[in-house]
Amino acid sequence: MVVSVLEEMRIRSLGVIDDAVVELSPGFTAVTGETGAGKTMVVTSLGLLLGGRADPALVRVGAKSAVVEGRLAVNERSSVALRAEEAGAELDDGTLLISRTLSAEGRSRAHVGGRSVPVGLLGELAEELVAVHGQTDQQGLLRPARQRQALDRYAGEAVAVPLAKYTDAYRRLRAVSAELTELTTRARERAQEADLLRFGLEEIAAAEPLPGEDTELAAEAERLGHAEALASAANAAHAALAGNPEDPEAVDATTLVAGAHRALETVRSHDPALAALAERLGELGILLSDVAGDLAGYASDLDADPRRLAAVEERRAALTHLIRKYDETGEGITAVLAWAERSAARLGELEGDDDRIAELTAERAALRAELGALAQQLTDAREEAAKRFAAAVTGELAELAMPHARVSFAIRQNEVADEEAGIEVGGRAVAYGPHGADEVELLLTPHPGAQPRPIAKGASGGELSRVMLAVEVVFAGSDPVPTYLFDEVDAGVGGKAAVEVGRRLARLARSAQVVVVTHLPQVAAFADRHLVVEKTHDGSVTRSGVQAMEGEDRVRELSRMLAGQEDSQLARAHAEELLAAARAAVG
Repeated sequence: MVVSVLEEMRIRSLGVIDDAVVELSPGFTAVTGETGAGKTMVVTSLGLLLGGRADPALVRVGAKSAVVEGRLAVNERSSVALRAEEAGAELDDGTLLISRTLSAEGRSRAHVGGRSVPVGLLGELAEELVAVHGQTDQQGLLRPARQRQALDRYAGEAVAVPLAKYTDAYRRLRAVSAELTELTTRARERAQEADLLRFGLEEIAAAEPLPGEDTELAAEAERLGHAEALASAANAAHAALAGNPEDPEAVDATTLVAGAHRALETVRSHDPALAALAERLGELGILLSDVAGDLAGYASDLDADPRRLAAVEERRAALTHLIRKYDETGEGITAVLAWAERSAARLGELEGDDDRIAELTAERAALRAELGALAQQLTDAREEAAKRFAAAVTGELAELAMPHARVSFAIRQNEVADEEAGIEVGGRAVAYGPHGADEVELLLTPHPGAQPRPIAKGASGGELSRVMLAVEVVFAGSDPVPTYLFDEVDAGVGGKAAVEVGRRLARLARSAQVVVVTHLPQVAAFADRHLVVEKTHDGSVTRSGVQAMEGEDRVRELSRMLAGQEDSQLARAHAEELLAAARAAVG
């Protein structure tokens, strides 16, 4: 499934282009034109649009800035759409607008979905959007990380199954190692913490505090400290209520209320209202007797022993000491007991560290052994897939006028001196990462006797584009990229080889969008859409300077490319023959 298609680019004040619109098709688009007409600006514009280096010299003479705008149709669930939305971009019914502005002074600005974004975001999106292959600008499969990823996809289940297991084990190993590091590097701090907790728990256990004890003791201390005053007040109140035996003539409340009650009792039958009052006086008399009795009991039970007061104050001092040290919430002894409960649990964790370290050490060793075995499976599967890949690409190169070129993968591991820093693969301690222990690099041997070199260094510009075309064709089904852009893919190619270049570009376009800047009619004939870049009389490319060629116009352009003569009957016949052959070839 194609996750995005570049539908249109608008280019203003860039190089020879004044103002032009490039409309692209989902399949194979060929861009042609006279030498110097500005075809390469299409490649340059796309490079700017996707985060490429901004050179102020590209700004058209006399203009303040150059602007490139692109409209992409994207799958709203694709990684491109999700990353753009994370940056605040808005999608309009599956359409994402991207723009890049380059000032003549060298300042560069980027916008995605109507939101100003760092230029680096365009580069992130480019990782998923396009593979550019040209004389000076190479992306995609020239990066070793992408080469490894592409080879893994090419290998299919042979790599996917052990890689999934490896990834799970790798993540677990990282978590185990991190916990081990935390436990061992903080051993001293954890021991000190355990000592402090242990001392606090022993101190609290020795005091044996009870919930609410501090509150109860505070009340008792207050009572004992004022025992004489409390006893005097209770006795005076009792005498006022029940009488003083030492003063028989003194009038007390109980006697007075009893007299009032008797006075009403004699006449209560004559008036219900007075009877009710008599009832209330009777109740009041009973209540006074009860209170008087309680006061007598309170006074007799009141303990004024100074030794008890001293014991209470001593206990309060011990509890206050605990509260000052362990009360974190201001709740007194209740908070101290809560601290003790939490600290006991934490101490249990700390004292179990030795056992935990032993468990984690054993698990780490098992995980490292598992990773070593899985890494070996990955290496074996990659090497097998690399052989198949090399044979397929070498066969493609033979058809692209590079019959002596060979491609291969270098799959190697880096040994490490510290065994703890690596895993054992093939009896050696080697470095490893989230994708295994292999470093994967695509190599090219351009001719017999030459040393294999990384593809970016082993071929000339034109050869490199053809090598990358062959690689992309082989990888097309397993490592899809939404858009491929080839510039000078046909450099140094002609005749049958040119036809084969066109055929392979058309094949690649079955699963992706392909844009090719070409000067070969054999290649352009295979395109689904043919654009021609034309200058005006003043040497600039305007909006009308990028035209889609169809029917007779396309035959005329192919004739020009074939013979430099648009109206040559022989060239026209050859152009029509090319178009017919291309249609038949792609079915």
